[in-house]
Amino acid sequence: MKNKVKVIGAGLAGCEAAWQLAIRGVEVELHEMKPREKSPAHSRDYYAELVCSNSLRGASLTNAPGLLKEEMRRCGSLIMESACANRTPAGGAMAVDRDGFSEYITEKIRSHPAVTLIEGRVDAVPEGPVIVATGPLTDGKLFEDIGRLLGDELTLHFYDAAAPIVSFASIDMDKAFFASRYGKGDDDYINCPMDREQYLAFWNALRTAEEAPVKGFEDKAVFEGCMPVEVMARRGEDTLRFGPMKPKGITDPRTGEEPYAVVQLRADNKDGTMYNVVGFQTHLKFPEQKRVFAMIPGLEHLEILRYGVMHRNSFISSPGRLDRFYRVIGREELMFAGQMTGVEGYVESAASGMCCGINMARMMLGKPLIDFPTSTALGALGGHVSRYAGPNFQPMNINFGLIDLLPERVKGGKQARNQAVADRALSVLEQYLDLVREDVK
Repeated sequence: MKNKVKVIGAGLAGCEAAWQLAIRGVEVELHEMKPREKSPAHSRDYYAELVCSNSLRGASLTNAPGLLKEEMRRCGSLIMESACANRTPAGGAMAVDRDGFSEYITEKIRSHPAVTLIEGRVDAVPEGPVIVATGPLTDGKLFEDIGRLLGDELTLHFYDAAAPIVSFASIDMDKAFFASRYGKGDDDYINCPMDREQYLAFWNALRTAEEAPVKGFEDKAVFEGCMPVEVMARRGEDTLRFGPMKPKGITDPRTGEEPYAVVQLRADNKDGTMYNVVGFQTHLKFPEQKRVFAMIPGLEHLEILRYGVMHRNSFISSPGRLDRFYRVIGREELMFAGQMTGVEGYVESAASGMCCGINMARMMLGKPLIDFPTSTALGALGGHVSRYAGPNFQPMNINFGLIDLLPERVKGGKQARNQAVADRALSVLEQYLDLVREDVK
C-alpha cells in the first residue's frame, strides 16, 4: 500500500478520520466539495458543520451518548476536543457554539502538515486506501458508484429534518422564562408555556399547515429520532405534550404551577443571540413556519434566522457488507464512516470516523487492528453496523441496548445499572489505550 490515504468528505466523521491518520504520521488527501458546492442542509464554509441541532446530547455517564463521548475523549478525539473548547450551557446536555465548534476543527485540519486539502466533488470511489465519509446526503455520481460497488439494492434512505433557529432579541421574555430541562441541570433553556386552549389552537394549526414538497417523502419514511413536529402532531392530540412539549418538572414562575404544555429553546451559540427550538424539526413551507410558530407565547414576533428544512438521508445496508472495523468485506483497504454506515447522530458519526482513522493508520503502519469489544460503546457501534441480524436494518443512535449485558444484576434501578455498564466500559477501554496512543506523534 502507498503511504497515503484518501478521505472523502470533511464532515465530523471525515475530519475525525483525517485527524487520527495525520497525528500518526500517515499522509492524508482530504477531499471536500466545500466551498465550491454545498448540500441542501449546509450553509457555512467550515468543515464539520452541525446542521440538525447544536446539541451533542447527554453528557452524563448514565446515558449512552455520554459514555461514548467519554470513550472518544480518552482516545484523543478532535471532535470532543472542539466540543469541550466550544461548549455552551445546556443543563445535562452537551451543546456547543456551532460556528466556533466547526471553525476550531477546520483550523486544526487545515494547519496540519500531513493533510493535503483537495476542493471539489468526487464522482467515484478511488482505488487504494480510502475512507468514504461523505455523509447521509451523498448523491449524484458518487451515490451511484457506491450502489454499483455494494450492489444496487444495498443503498437505502430515510428522511430527516432540522429545527428552526430564532433570534433571542425577538423572544418576548415577559411571557417566556428561563428554566432547566425537566428539572435537571441549570436554568439554560427558555420556556414558552401554554395553557390548554393555546395548545389546542397551536396543535390544530400545526397538523393542518402546508408542507414543503419533498420528492418521495412519506410519514413512514421518517427517522423516528428526528421526526418533523407536524408529523408528530398528526399522530394525536397529546403526542406533542408527551414529546417535545412535555412540561414535566417545569414550573411557570408567574403561576407557580406546571403549564399544560411548553416549548423549549436552547442557545445555539456562546453569546446566546441565537436559539434552537428544541424538538421542532419541520418541513413546513417557510411562510407557514413563521405563521404557526408565532402562535407560541413569547414568539409572536419571532425572527427566524434559519428555517427548518428536510432532506433525504442515505445509508448502506451494512451488515454483511461492512465488517466491525467499517471495512468493505473483500476490499479491506476501503472503509466507510459516518451516518451512511447506519450509525445515527453527530457523536456516533465522529466515533466511527475515529475508529476508521485509528485502524486505517495501523493498517498503513503494518500493525494489527484495534478491536474494541462490544462491552464498550465504540465496539457496540461497530457491532451494530456489522452484525445486526434483524429483518430491517435501520440507522441507530448509541444506546445501552447495543452494549453487552452485565453478567450480574445491579441493584438500584436503571441509573445504577447504566453507571455500572459505563464503569465496566471505561475499565475495558483502559486496556486498549496504550495501543490507541502508541503511534501518535
